Amino acid sequence: MNLAKYIDHTILKPEATEEAVIKLCKEAKEYGFASVCVNPYYASLAAKELMDSDVKVCVVVGFPLGANTKEVKAFETNQAIEHGAEEIDMVINIGALKDKKYDVVKADIEAVVNAANKRAKVKVIIETCLLTDEEKVQVCAIAKTAGADFVKTSTGFSSGGATAADVALMRKTVGQDMGVKASGGIRDYKTAMEMINAGANRLGLSAGIAVVKGEEAAGGDKY
Repeated sequence: MNLAKYIDHTILKPEATEEAVIKLCKEAKEYGFASVCVNPYYASLAAKELMDSDVKVCVVVGFPLGANTKEVKAFETNQAIEHGAEEIDMVINIGALKDKKYDVVKADIEAVVNAANKRAKVKVIIETCLLTDEEKVQVCAIAKTAGADFVKTSTGFSSGGATAADVALMRKTVGQDMGVKASGGIRDYKTAMEMINAGANRLGLSAGIAVVKGEEAAGGDKY
C-alpha cells in the first residue's frame, strides 16, 4: 500500500504564507501525496507550483464554519476551480442540520456539486465532533443523495477531529462507492492506519511527512 497516495497534504492556518505554501507543494511532489489542501487565496499559487505533477489542488469552501449561504459557497467553488482546484472540501450548514432542516442541508451541498459540475471532486465536511451519531448518519445520506464524491470528518478547527468510530460509521452509511476522508488530529502512522482500517480512503493532515516516515509529528497542530 502506498500510504502517501491517501494523504491530502494540508496547510490551512490563517497565518500561512506564500513561502509555506510553496514548501508544502514541493513536499507533496517529493513524497507523492494525493493533493495539497489550501485556502482559496492560495489556489492559483498551488496550481502553478504543482503544474508538472500529478498532485492535485484541493481548496476549502465555506471554511471553517459552514455558515455561508449556498450562493457564496457556489461562487467560491467556481472561482476555486477557475484558479486550478481539482478537489473542493466544503463545510456543511451545521446549524441547519441541527434544526433538522434537511432540505436546506441538501440544497447547500447541491449548490457546490452543481457549481463543480464534475470539474472537481466534492468532499463534504460534516464536523463530526459537533454531531450526534444520528446526525452523522443523516448528513452522510444527504451528501450521497446530493451527488458528493466524499464525506469528510472534520475541519480541524472545532472541538475535535477524526475518530476511527466515526470513520467506520460514515463508511457503513455511504457504502463502498463513495469516498470517506478522515481529518483532524492525525499525527502519526498508527493513527493514520487506524483511520484507513476503519474505512477511510483519504486522510487530511499537516503531518504527512512524519506519518509516511512512521514518526510522530512534533507540535500541536490539529489539522
